[in-house]
Amino acid sequence: MRKYLLIILAVVSVIACNPRHKKKKTKSGPVNRFMTYYNTLFNSKEAFNAEMESRDKAHVDNFYDPYISVYTTEDDVNALQSGSSISSGSNDPDAPPPLRGARPSSVNDVNDRAGGMIGANNNNKKGASILQITEAKAQKAITKYSVLVNGVEKNKKIFDAYILLAKARMYQGKYLESLDALGYIFNNMSKDKRLPLARIYQAVNYTKLKEYYRADEVFIDLEENPKIKLTKEHKRILKVYQADNFLKWGKKELAAEVLEDAFAYNKNRKTKSRIAFLRGQILSDLNRKSEARESFAAAYKYANSYEFEVKSQIEIAKTFDGKADSYEEAMAYLEKIAKKGTYASRKNELYYASGLIATSATKDSIADSYFRKALKEKQSDPQIRGLTYAEIAKKYFAKDDYLTAGVYYDSALAVMTYQPEKERLTSLTANIKKLSKNYYVVKKNDSILALTKMTDDEKRDYFAKYIEKIKAKEAVEELEKKRAERNKGFDNSDYNANSIFANNSSDSNSFQNFGISGGSTFYFANSSNIPRGESAFKQTWGNRTLMDNWRYSAKTTTIEDMKNEALGLANAPDPRRLEPEFYIEKIPTSKVELDKLKKDRDTASLGMGSMYETYFGNTKLATKTLFDLVENKPDEETDLLALYNIFVFNYEKNPSEAEKAKALILEKYPYTSYAEFVKNPKSKDFNKTTADVEKLYADAYKLYETGKFAESSAIIDKAIADNPKDALVPKFYLLNAYNAGKTAGKEIMILQLEQIVLNYKKTPEGKKAQDLLKYLKSDAKLELTDDQGNSVKEKPQPAINKEEEAKQKLKEELDANERGSSGPGRPGAMNDSNSTFPKQSIQVNKTSTAEQKSEMKRK
Repeated sequence: MRKYLLIILAVVSVIACNPRHKKKKTKSGPVNRFMTYYNTLFNSKEAFNAEMESRDKAHVDNFYDPYISVYTTEDDVNALQSGSSISSGSNDPDAPPPLRGARPSSVNDVNDRAGGMIGANNNNKKGASILQITEAKAQKAITKYSVLVNGVEKNKKIFDAYILLAKARMYQGKYLESLDALGYIFNNMSKDKRLPLARIYQAVNYTKLKEYYRADEVFIDLEENPKIKLTKEHKRILKVYQADNFLKWGKKELAAEVLEDAFAYNKNRKTKSRIAFLRGQILSDLNRKSEARESFAAAYKYANSYEFEVKSQIEIAKTFDGKADSYEEAMAYLEKIAKKGTYASRKNELYYASGLIATSATKDSIADSYFRKALKEKQSDPQIRGLTYAEIAKKYFAKDDYLTAGVYYDSALAVMTYQPEKERLTSLTANIKKLSKNYYVVKKNDSILALTKMTDDEKRDYFAKYIEKIKAKEAVEELEKKRAERNKGFDNSDYNANSIFANNSSDSNSFQNFGISGGSTFYFANSSNIPRGESAFKQTWGNRTLMDNWRYSAKTTTIEDMKNEALGLANAPDPRRLEPEFYIEKIPTSKVELDKLKKDRDTASLGMGSMYETYFGNTKLATKTLFDLVENKPDEETDLLALYNIFVFNYEKNPSEAEKAKALILEKYPYTSYAEFVKNPKSKDFNKTTADVEKLYADAYKLYETGKFAESSAIIDKAIADNPKDALVPKFYLLNAYNAGKTAGKEIMILQLEQIVLNYKKTPEGKKAQDLLKYLKSDAKLELTDDQGNSVKEKPQPAINKEEEAKQKLKEELDANERGSSGPGRPGAMNDSNSTFPKQSIQVNKTSTAEQKSEMKRK
């Protein structure tokens, strides 16, 4: 036996020492699977889990976006593709929790080993990101341990490697590469029981590529295919991503339904809370307030942070219906929440929520008190502080107190953090400032004009009352000043002699000796610090009253002072300010000054009416303002523009108001282009042109070129009547204006060009007509010419000064364009804006304004 054993051992030793050629593995056994997981793939999973945990810790929800996400693993794609790993938070749906206490330095080890390999091709000096390390290690595991036999993967652990590879790529924004990794599973591991998980991530990648229909097809197949058996874990993930696909697809109703199923399948409290909150946001958008409130209540119930709890309460407050819900119950509920000690630092947000409920219940004074209480509490969220300021601003804006509203909107902008809302308020405040300027011009000039109509006794009585208000205000200010002086005297008292904090005690534990040097470090204990601090403050901020919202201006001390300054009532420290004659002397008396005040007032009122409609969409207030202007009897030009704006603002919205303005225009100004416009306002919504209409335009243009202007106009009139919404309609009208210029003269051409500007101002033809009007309404005279461009009746050219030389140069440019373009627009050239006058020249001849007006009336 010994002899045989020795022989066997010798043979085995020889075989073991001989070099062997590597053979391709044809099967996978337990050892191979063990080596796959506990070698390279383990490090890959450790890196991925570390990244997910880092994101989850760093994530901060933005509750001011339209919707939050359930899984917060998504990052900015551009940042991810640049190689950096920006943590934004995560609770990955199927990643196993990070191992606690197992190889704590594994991620660092992986980073050290892989950094040189991947970081060589990466411009980021920090080396590879963790997701890139995850990707590299997963690929290494696949390369080393994959066992592919006849198109079938034998090593089941390779499924984990490919899923990990797909997720790492997806979280980096490399969606097509992620789909490529999943394709291997579909082609070579089609019988794996975990295949539904790969299909889910396939649909997720489609969603991120905005291929919502393809993603929906995958989800439907997973749910309806009888051959596919989904586990509870698969359904938990599928429902969340399916809802996300519907939401991004714009199908909010379906998203809300699927989220209800997702809420039932998921058991994790944090995930359930986020699902409920997102569903509440969607239902609020759909105006299903009662259902949204229930969903937000569920989000509050399962929330795992104070932030989420408080934001859920604010959203619940937003769903309050002042007509259907009980105001008392809603307020009692919020008050009960606010009394909890855990929300002591969040009272400002809960007061804001109470203010929203009071606003919905139309209890404005109560709402205002809650908003102001919120401002007095310590700030917990800058955006909520900004929204609180904005709510107060809305109250003043509704009362036409634009200056105060603008001040509070400025305060909101100073603290807000949500950029879209900041941009909206920035635009709003800019518009309010423009409106405020006109508003206070109107008020100030109205006040002055009203004073001019008073008798001397009425003026003295008026200013006597005004002076009494000044005295009362100055008395209050004097009292405050004395109080401040007394307080200042207390602060500046001799602590060394009189205070209990005197520095004459040998007790080392006394208050003033806690500093290193042995003297007091209490700021106000040093009498020299106070005046220096006051001086520094005044240099930066000026004189300020102790009040809310104190940083609104560097020039005034109260909002009331700002209003007085806008109205021209700023108090000057003049010794005669308490005498009525001091003010009476400043009232203008000359007709020129009074006319200017009236003109400025009417112009500002016209601008204010237009701003109400243009900036704020308030047609009702715009109409009222403009009708008030008309009743105030402005000059003809302002009156006509006011009536025209009333007609335009109300033509589609309020036909009755538009008819009133139309009747007044036709009555007062029947021979203007505005009168023609209100008789037949043209539609600005055009369809695309057709070949038949293009042929009509070509025929009309050919007739124009051959001098058959009447025939050309006839074709144009019929084409417009038969095709009122064709895209070539503006070009037809412009060509017709050229025909009129040839046959009826300059004035009729001007009238038709004015109609084109009024009806089609934003089209190329409208802009061209506007340019022509500027020239034709100057002192240029339109004259017919022969084929060579010479005037039919030669006249000696007058001396040309610099101004006329510029006009002559413009004439030459127009003539040059005419020769190159041959008319107002070539057939089919719908947007050609280079065409100019027909074949005619423009001579610079002086004509009197009176002659033009009389000729216009005759025409």
